Amino acid sequence: MDIGLLTLLFIVILVFLVFRAAVHIVPEFKRLVVFRLGNFDRVAGPGLILLVPVVQQVQQEVDLREFVVEIPQQTCITKDNAPISIDFLIYEKVVEAKDSVLNIQNFRTAIQGIATTTLRAVIGNIALDDVLAKREQINEDLRVKLDEITHRWGVKVTNVEIKELTPPRDVQEAMNRQLTAERTRRASVTEAEGKKASAILVADGAKQAAILEAEGQRQAQLLRAEGFGLALDKINDAAAHADPRTMTLQYLEALKALGASASTKWVIPTEFAALAAPLAAYASGGGGETKKKET
Repeated sequence: MDIGLLTLLFIVILVFLVFRAAVHIVPEFKRLVVFRLGNFDRVAGPGLILLVPVVQQVQQEVDLREFVVEIPQQTCITKDNAPISIDFLIYEKVVEAKDSVLNIQNFRTAIQGIATTTLRAVIGNIALDDVLAKREQINEDLRVKLDEITHRWGVKVTNVEIKELTPPRDVQEAMNRQLTAERTRRASVTEAEGKKASAILVADGAKQAAILEAEGQRQAQLLRAEGFGLALDKINDAAAHADPRTMTLQYLEALKALGASASTKWVIPTEFAALAAPLAAYASGGGGETKKKET
């Protein structure tokens, strides 16, 4: 092979390596921690970054996106000396790329280790019942304590979520019995309230029915009284315009009915003489006229 060709090939490879060491394209979610002759120089990115080969080196490429660290199940002792197993997730992200490189060798492993000791410290100050009931409070306490530690590493803990709490078997059985008793109590209360509501509705319905019946009777009595009053008014009006002779004939008809009965004594009202006088006068007058016509 020609020496000139080898030299050209060597130059091309050297230029490629220099270009690769000098030119870097950094995406939006990453940063380059750049050192100059072993000393921290700057945090570069995003975009096109040009470095001086040999003089400037990329120490580490840091991802700024939020990531999650899963803490495996840990057995902790509560304030009342009850063992409980807990596993949880830690959500965090790098906010200072420089600190995450200069202040800690591997912050992900360090966070996983410090999380287990922090969990035991937090659970050790809480009773078992509160551990089971105050999950959100425990999450916040863990987040605050972890964030205080990871802050010097340039890492911020954004959230902590407990995945599962596993109390001892005897505690689980007691909780199940308590839950069953509570559900039975609620069912009894609900049934009693339903019966009470039903009785109230029945009583209210009977009350309304009685009220409506009484109102109907009252209206019927009022209508009957009004009808009786109208009848009396009509009778009085008819009596006021009746001919005395008609009234006398009515009395005679009444006497005739009395005479047809089995009674042996008659009671004749005193008004009969007064009523009979016009009839007698009419009869006598009628007789005189007849005699005159015959003459």
